[in-house]
Amino acid sequence: MPRGLWIAVILAVLFSIVYGWHYLLYRSALHFFGISGSQGRRIVGLALFLLPASFFLTAFLSRRLDLDVLRPLVLVSHLWLGIGLALLLSFALAWMGWGLSRWHNPRPSPVAFGVAALLLTAACSAYGIWNASTPRVNSVTVRMSNLPPPWIGRTIVQLSDVHLGPIHGKAFLERVVRMVNAQQPAIVLITGDLYDGEDHNLEQFNPLLDSIEAPLGVYFVTGNHETYVGLDHALGALARTRITVLNDQLAEIDGLQIVGLSYPPAGFSRNMAAVISKLSGFDPSRPSILLYHSPTQLQEVKSVGIRLQVSGHTHSGQLFPLNLITRLIYGKYHHGLHEEDGFAVYTSYGTGTWGPLMRTSGHSEITVLRLEPR
Repeated sequence: MPRGLWIAVILAVLFSIVYGWHYLLYRSALHFFGISGSQGRRIVGLALFLLPASFFLTAFLSRRLDLDVLRPLVLVSHLWLGIGLALLLSFALAWMGWGLSRWHNPRPSPVAFGVAALLLTAACSAYGIWNASTPRVNSVTVRMSNLPPPWIGRTIVQLSDVHLGPIHGKAFLERVVRMVNAQQPAIVLITGDLYDGEDHNLEQFNPLLDSIEAPLGVYFVTGNHETYVGLDHALGALARTRITVLNDQLAEIDGLQIVGLSYPPAGFSRNMAAVISKLSGFDPSRPSILLYHSPTQLQEVKSVGIRLQVSGHTHSGQLFPLNLITRLIYGKYHHGLHEEDGFAVYTSYGTGTWGPLMRTSGHSEITVLRLEPR
């Protein structure tokens, strides 16, 4: 299928889902709050049309206009998607409660259920915003055979899916860098989606990125959002920092192989095992860490001798019940540490968020990895 047609199909499906769920919000609002007049219906309908439209509009305009002008609209439109999903789930519970109450009262008042839905939405949204904006330090120990003695007990910090841009700006990055430096890491690994894809001024983040303190360096691989913002743009900004980009490359540090594979452009895939096996200097008999944005092709990666893969990308769905979809796609590897037969993979929840500044599935994290001999 041609790429243009593929994009059109994806947009059509996305529009259908978003406006389908907003139609359900419209019908629920009319029912639970007794909105019967034509003017009230028009107001509710227009609001529930414009709110999702603003998300698509800002996504389009932010690639063409000065983002500072659009930032307030971007924040509101993105946040609404999270609130709207919480409202949809709350209304679903309200419909269930209203239906069950009819067994005892043939004409229950729907208003109480509508108010309860709004209160539940407000509570879930407040928690989601707080949870997304306050990353936690998550400590993980990984056992590795033939681990070089210098690496025993060293602190490795993984950042993933920071999504720097209109939602997570310099204030968020400053907090993240402060938390990273407090761990006194020997090395920092950034597994893609450092940028969100909607901010043109990426170099504004460079001074803060350069303030990360890691004696053995900061290493980065691209994610899908770097392809959205433009690889040349993203890599050009990083070229002016002290961060080392691993573009299908290997760096050996004190006997440990750090392998970085770039994320393929949209619509493409790659044979990761073949790429790794052809890397100059890669030795499958020696310990290694693979940086790759998505927790995929794990059996193939394991077969070529990688000992540990660190990834992100999934966000564990970020918003309930989307975590059920990521679990369906990635299985048990959609989050957390999994060790099997000398191979381990760790998938981060992500340090930032994509879309709405909300997280109701998992928690935003800064991962601290410590290696121990097997």
